[in-house]
Amino acid sequence: MITSKLPNVGTTIFTTMSQLAAETGAINLSQGFPDFDGPDELREALARAVMAGHNQYAPMAGLPALREQVALKIQSLYQRQVSADSEVTITPGATQAIFCAIHAVIRTGDEVIVFDPCYDSYEPAVELAGGVCIHQPLSQPNFSIDWQKLADAITPRTRMIVLNTPHNPSGALIDRADLERLAALIRDRDIYLLSDEVYEHLVFDGHEHVSVLRHEELYQRAFVISSFGKTYHVTGWKTGYVVAPPALTAELRKVHQYVSFTGVTPLQWALAEFMEAHPEHVRELPGFYQAKRDLFCDLLSGSRFGVSRAAGTYFQLADYSAIRPDLDDVAMAQWLTREHGVASIPISVFYQSPPADLRLVRFCFAKREETLRQAAARLCAI
Repeated sequence: MITSKLPNVGTTIFTTMSQLAAETGAINLSQGFPDFDGPDELREALARAVMAGHNQYAPMAGLPALREQVALKIQSLYQRQVSADSEVTITPGATQAIFCAIHAVIRTGDEVIVFDPCYDSYEPAVELAGGVCIHQPLSQPNFSIDWQKLADAITPRTRMIVLNTPHNPSGALIDRADLERLAALIRDRDIYLLSDEVYEHLVFDGHEHVSVLRHEELYQRAFVISSFGKTYHVTGWKTGYVVAPPALTAELRKVHQYVSFTGVTPLQWALAEFMEAHPEHVRELPGFYQAKRDLFCDLLSGSRFGVSRAAGTYFQLADYSAIRPDLDDVAMAQWLTREHGVASIPISVFYQSPPADLRLVRFCFAKREETLRQAAARLCAI
């Protein structure tokens, strides 16, 4: 008999809803991936890399040219100089980066504070490292940190706090004052940070992404994680990176080298080439995705859904209280998919203990205009 190390983990909601969408022919606004391709030049660069013979192992820490491009981007956007050699590590996806960062520093009995609703990969990684997640709900309706509750949750066993900004699933942002409060709270404590910033370039309405990389004190205890897949519309490439001070990077790489050793080589060559040729891409992303957000929200203004425009990410929450208050959000997501042909994600799955009155579903607007118009027409007909 097998005794599961993750007895509470089953098939993820993302897989479940995408399968249901496929079975029913619904428009899939559930799982977070675009229905359009990455830039032509990026895909052409990949073909060239493959045909040029870049098909063997890259260095364990990642292709030097790609790490250098990451360091240059960080200098340009966040005014921080990091060493491509000792502070940047390329990984096969941001989820693996999260796993390696957690396993680098979390030991049996350590506590890791996460903010609900939170991405579902954090807790299994903590549990496999022998740690325990302490769930702190974000304050409604703005999904902000309750600083008194956070202070109360910290104990001598707290070893890590996980931040996520822009926040999945809500789209909420952390501001400079938040980082200052966090720094004051943990200044004299042995606590690490994991800052999940995979949507760093998807920030709207003139707001800035307040990265932990901008904060000298917090960066010294942080793993900052991002995703090429989210930034370049190629989620299937499963390539991400971690930026951390040299001592933390050294520990992370000890884990990384025995999880995958390295990332996929030709993908790294293609990304390095494209980043060097098109540094403007990341600066244009906010406008690109804000236009999609605005289109989708404008279209939904004729519906019975309540919508407050997301400040970041490519996800939009919608309140369905005026439509089916009798359904919890899981049942609502299934009903929308089966009966109205639009797949979404229920928000309760991101909580340890969801609020009883939660009536929110999450739609992904990283879609072509035609897809968004078709989905909105179905939603407005309810």
